[in-house]
Amino acid sequence: MPYLIVTYDISEERVNKVRKILKKYFMWVQNSVFEGEISEGKLVKCKFELEKVIDKEVDSIYFYSLENRLNYRKTVIGVEKEMTGNVL
Repeated sequence: MPYLIVTYDISEERVNKVRKILKKYFMWVQNSVFEGEISEGKLVKCKFELEKVIDKEVDSIYFYSLENRLNYRKTVIGVEKEMTGNVL
């Protein structure tokens, strides 16, 4: 299962809807940043939900895919937000 880091730049009037969708699939780690493992099927569903909410002429969402969560290193300066699991 791939491990994804998701970042976004969304207009203020849609940002809460996007955040709510992403919280269903990923862990919220920082303002505008989510990460976590996800199946291909759930990723397709997540992207479909996001495409219904965003304005593709103004908003952007980036998906960075890693082979697995064990094959990368993360360094945090300052406070690291608590990593909470997804409840589906």
